[in-house]
Amino acid sequence: MIRVLLVDDDPLVRAGLKMMLRGADGIEVVGEVGDGAAVPGAVRQHGPDVVLMDIRMPVMDGITATRALTGRDSAPQVIVLTTFGAEDTVLEAVRAGAAGYLLKHTEPEEIVEAVRRAARGEPVLSPSAARALIAHAATGSSSRADAARQRLADLSERERDVARAVAEGLSNTEIGARLHVSVGTVKAHLSSALGKAGVENRIQLALLAHDAGEE
Repeated sequence: MIRVLLVDDDPLVRAGLKMMLRGADGIEVVGEVGDGAAVPGAVRQHGPDVVLMDIRMPVMDGITATRALTGRDSAPQVIVLTTFGAEDTVLEAVRAGAAGYLLKHTEPEEIVEAVRRAARGEPVLSPSAARALIAHAATGSSSRADAARQRLADLSERERDVARAVAEGLSNTEIGARLHVSVGTVKAHLSSALGKAGVENRIQLALLAHDAGEE
């Protein structure tokens, strides 16, 4: 069962999400809060696998709340679910550690599938968020590229292969097929690459690989 925490300051939005997710097999809404400041306590109390996080909230915004979860033991996967799709906002959320970014007008079945994918450790991006990351990668500076290469310098060649494949958007199964290794081996290389690069998730690793020109 995938345990989900809802974070949004609009009670109607939370009610709609709860109704939608409760109708999905294998998903349980374990809690809800109306502000980012309440997220750490709710995560400790409910132990969610996935957090659906709004951005604009009155006391603590969703990006700050996401950043507060980064680095915690057994931290949940965070999917930002918002009405704002500006490139700067997408990048800030990803750098804060969000594993996904969806707009609130996303179809219900796509949100449900996004929760399942995030729980498996797969990246989840709306088309506009994906375009924002592509635009960011396409406008890289030499200083940013140098910094990214330094952060990837300790990766083994196989870890670099995995990072390149992640940057292409491949799943673990697809990476395993390409590299002729098991999914378990892919996960091990991915975990090691994340640790060496100092990033929290696949999307951050993909950004770093794009910045470094590892494509």
